[in-house]
Amino acid sequence: MNNTPTHSQNRGPRNFRGQSSGGSRQAGQPKGRGNFRPHRRGGTNLKDISKNWQKAPSYDARNQQNIAAQSGNRPTRPQNGQPMARMLPRSVGGNKLRISVLGGAEEVGRNMTMLEYGKDIILIDCGLEFPDEDMPGIDYIIPNISCLKGREKDVRGIIITHAHYDHIGAIPHVTQALHNPPIFSARLTLGIIAKRQDDFPGYPKLDLREVDIDGQIKLGDFIVEFVRINHSVPDSLAIVVRTPEGIVLHTGDFKFDLTPIGDQVTDFAKLGRLGKEGVLALMADSTNASKPGQQLSEKYIGKTVQGIMEQADGRIIVGTFASNLNRVQQLIWSAEELQRFVVLEGFSMKTNVEIAKALGYLTFNSKTIISAQDAVKMPPHKLVIICTGAQGEGGASLMRIATKEHRFFQVEKGDTIIFSSSVIPGNERSVQNLKDTLLRQGAKVVHYQMMDVHAGGHAQQEDLKLLIRLINPKYYVPIEGNHFLLHDNANASRELGYDDDHIFIPANGQVMEFAGGEGVLTDERFLSDAVMVDGLGVGDVSEVVLRDRQLLAEDGMFVVIVTISAKDGKIVGNPDIISRGFVYTKGNELIEEARKKIAEVVQPHNTSEKPNPVYLKNKLRDDLGQYLFEKIQRRPMILPVIVEV
Repeated sequence: MNNTPTHSQNRGPRNFRGQSSGGSRQAGQPKGRGNFRPHRRGGTNLKDISKNWQKAPSYDARNQQNIAAQSGNRPTRPQNGQPMARMLPRSVGGNKLRISVLGGAEEVGRNMTMLEYGKDIILIDCGLEFPDEDMPGIDYIIPNISCLKGREKDVRGIIITHAHYDHIGAIPHVTQALHNPPIFSARLTLGIIAKRQDDFPGYPKLDLREVDIDGQIKLGDFIVEFVRINHSVPDSLAIVVRTPEGIVLHTGDFKFDLTPIGDQVTDFAKLGRLGKEGVLALMADSTNASKPGQQLSEKYIGKTVQGIMEQADGRIIVGTFASNLNRVQQLIWSAEELQRFVVLEGFSMKTNVEIAKALGYLTFNSKTIISAQDAVKMPPHKLVIICTGAQGEGGASLMRIATKEHRFFQVEKGDTIIFSSSVIPGNERSVQNLKDTLLRQGAKVVHYQMMDVHAGGHAQQEDLKLLIRLINPKYYVPIEGNHFLLHDNANASRELGYDDDHIFIPANGQVMEFAGGEGVLTDERFLSDAVMVDGLGVGDVSEVVLRDRQLLAEDGMFVVIVTISAKDGKIVGNPDIISRGFVYTKGNELIEEARKKIAEVVQPHNTSEKPNPVYLKNKLRDDLGQYLFEKIQRRPMILPVIVEV
């Protein structure tokens, strides 16, 4: 009997759940789960994962006209290419709408935006940022929410745009500090948030609420709506916030894809209606704003990758982001077309696929996915390995395969290895080293600079211009990217006639105020310093600690232990020296010379006085540090220890 996985050629258009509206089950395909079994590590039951949240009640849509009346009248048309202006809205009690980007205006990641009106506060996204190379030992960085201390009860809710960690990764820490406010998002996003919470035992159970994407929710003076947009993960949302001062549209991460995979097309009609109604401020993704043109469609990438797979005679290994579920879906479909089995490698890859499968966002024959133990028994031309590690991460699956540290797989001559992702800035060297390692072992390596094997999830310049034309906001606010990317995004709006008075380029924590239909980028700034997470410690690694780690990493450590007489300060015995990351001590002439210098510095000038250990430590640190620098031009961290006997 042939157990090779197949799937229907007449798949039909797919709805946003990833279900097929035609050819849903191959004849003879079993109804059960087959070989696909959840990868469990305790915690959330993936089969019943939707039990972890409740439906958020929709606000009565019949009140929408009243809301619009409170927010102001119909906008007037722009003149001479200037942005559309709104007639003055009805301000309430002298309150102003205040918007601040607490993270994501000076980096890629750590995304969080705060909106305030009176005593009502809502947060959009709650992400982490991965550390730079100059942050040794740091796991990740989260937004600084010290501005909310004492105001926790005013936070009406956290609204999440999509399921990537740079938008959800800080939730366990932030919600605990804010006394667990409700979290609103779409179904898949909530599933991944719920599963991540398992990594934080002892933290409170999250208050997760699934939104009706066509409905509204009321959070204090804010009325929140949602617009379906496209990204590299299904169920991505743009957030519409109706305030007493006007409408604010926050795009989250987005791109325009007319042929998306496992998702619906961006709701252009809703965006157009918002544009006609009038938008006070548009806050838009800047991640790919430096790239001209339009973003590629995921469907086009799928065809390219399948063409490569068709030509491969041996095993195929694909490295991609675990969160890029649209790409994973296409890879599985292509494997089924070519009658290959699929192995998923990497804990995050397995977990995300299981969640998406349980919620109906991924569809495939259950027999397609096999275990690594079964895969090693298969001929190479029958296998596709989809794994994490395309960024050259040391502990990820692709790196372990390349360095022969993987339990089941090693690179074999004839393997085709596809890097189906772009390189995150800062990872260039590690990715290139990984490619070199793979090529030396006889593999064929394909990456996005050779062929179109990756489509980004972020709008490029022409996509941003189309968005601005659709929305025609009064104020344009680039967000989500390094500061230079925000400026590139702003340039796209300038090409459409926006002047600098209607473009706000905020820094992290900088406050924008809107009242009476007018906005201003103020000089007020909330504290936005990085809050670093290191193991179980949150925020306890200060800049001083980080500088010490950097110093240790650069020039090492030089420990000096000197025993002196408590009576007259004379040295007792030879000083002990411990060197770590500085020089090798055994047989090193520098160490012996350093001992002589230590004796010279510590030797008392007046034996009738009692020694001062604090003075001796400081003098030893300064004089010995200068001596070592003059000798070998290095500045190790010097730790003097004075022992009195």
